[in-house]
Amino acid sequence: MKNTDIQAFFDPTTFTVSYIISDKVSKECAIIDPVLDFDPVSGRTETKSAAKLIEYIQLNQLQTVWILETHAHADHLSSASYLKIQLGGKTAIGEQITKVQSAFKTPFNMEPEFKADGSQFDQLLADGDIIKIGQTAIRVIHTPGHTPACLSYEVDGVMFVGDTLFMPDFGTARTDFPGGDAKILYHSIQKILAYPGETKIFVGHDYKAPDRDFYAWESTVALQKSNNIHINENIAEQQFIECRTTRDSTLTMPALILPAVQVNIRAGEMPPKEDNGVSYLKLPINFF
Repeated sequence: MKNTDIQAFFDPTTFTVSYIISDKVSKECAIIDPVLDFDPVSGRTETKSAAKLIEYIQLNQLQTVWILETHAHADHLSSASYLKIQLGGKTAIGEQITKVQSAFKTPFNMEPEFKADGSQFDQLLADGDIIKIGQTAIRVIHTPGHTPACLSYEVDGVMFVGDTLFMPDFGTARTDFPGGDAKILYHSIQKILAYPGETKIFVGHDYKAPDRDFYAWESTVALQKSNNIHINENIAEQQFIECRTTRDSTLTMPALILPAVQVNIRAGEMPPKEDNGVSYLKLPINFF
């Protein structure tokens, strides 16, 4: 990349990859998909993962301009709110987050004051929007299918695709969450695969495929088109839809989905404290 640096941070507990993109000239940066450490047994949070991002930013004398989410994650809690306090910057997510908020507001019986309008984030992003770090443009690409709000970010010949695609030997995102759709995901991925073959793709998670003994998160459009086990140039739309739908029916729910969604649709904020000064995450019984 001519004008930017990329640093990846892998969290082995949630298998999440967070990224810092920085403009070499201005030293402005954007954070993508930061993790808040959460122990579901004790209900306690830690900021060890976020501290690694802060250390890198401070060591390299960077200025945080954006804290970007690819979507409202179901497998980890976001540290966006904490990082905003520590580093500044604006939080942003896809404008269709309102659909995700609406889908989960009733199941979690969220407080009446909670608005399903995306106002918890500093900025809602739409397909084709361009935001900047210094003079470096970050292009927003709406890539729904996993969730309605999923975004990919293209910067300087590199794409950050969140959960839309994984490494070629692991496949693609599931589509059985509220608002998910295998057909929509297929067409979103085609938007990504239409980029030049040398375009680098950075994924949001890696779980190590059965025949791979190391974690990885970087591929290319060409590798995805030729080798992705779920969607490649030899797999037709209906074949993908049938394969994806069948596979999704066998998957268990992510371990952290219930706490993660409640926090992540609030831009990383915890629910309001109750009259005893404690914030609570809810566990709906026999609902999902």
